[in-house]
Amino acid sequence: MADERLDIAVEEMGPTGRPIREFPAPPALDEHGPARIIAMVNQKGGVGKTTSSINLGAALAGYGRRVLLVDFDPQGALSVGLGINPHALDRTVYDVLMNSRLDPHEVIHTTGVEGIDVMPANIDLSAAEIQLVGEVAREQVLARALSRVEDEYDVVLVDCQPSLGLLTVNALTAAHGVVIPLETEFFALRGVALLVETIEKVQDRLNPSLRIDGILATMYDGRTLHSREVIASIVEAFGETVFDTVINRTVRFPDASVAAEPITTFAPTHAGADAYRRLARELISRGGSP
Repeated sequence: MADERLDIAVEEMGPTGRPIREFPAPPALDEHGPARIIAMVNQKGGVGKTTSSINLGAALAGYGRRVLLVDFDPQGALSVGLGINPHALDRTVYDVLMNSRLDPHEVIHTTGVEGIDVMPANIDLSAAEIQLVGEVAREQVLARALSRVEDEYDVVLVDCQPSLGLLTVNALTAAHGVVIPLETEFFALRGVALLVETIEKVQDRLNPSLRIDGILATMYDGRTLHSREVIASIVEAFGETVFDTVINRTVRFPDASVAAEPITTFAPTHAGADAYRRLARELISRGGSP
């Protein structure tokens, strides 16, 4: 009987080593805006920033939130992942940054997902880092641009490039919160201290209200000891800052990207779609989203 009770206790523990908690479906919103701006940041590439931006945005939209996704990476992966060809665009987020007179609405595109708009990017954005260096209040250019549209949305998710340069500092200066996608792999852990240090500098010098909404463990494979050890190290280091929700590794995410859809519409019953819907509920329950 004792062994049976032990088995039940183990089953109720999630990958983070904490008891599995349920997060209720959020109530509908009576009105929209102003938006809470969230920067998806990690200076390491390939950790799931773009996948998480698209799918978290889609999950929030599924709960009735109006979402703007800002592609802030010159590679334009978020734009491609929502069916937009970045090379065919006349205007992108780059033009919004470099021309203060340009109405951001002229750059925003609707998508095939109800409730989601996107401000796309392409390789032009790579020039912005150099061109902004001589600008007055160069760290606040994105904040000024988003202030002109934030009343129309509930959430703005900024998908940052894998760098801690001026563009990422712009995103952190504009944001209310930060979500850090972190691959459950040893080398992904090494740069987190530098990222947190950068966030603290932005808090101190540019954006005192900025906070870390959570660290999101991605690409988790519970079958491997390595993944389990890394996630245990993440929780040991960051405690309750780590989301309960963990995103498992699955081929369905790249499949959905090829189809230019979020997994919530591409494979709505898949465990990956359920995970991002759970993440949306957890984020809302933490106060990270309206």
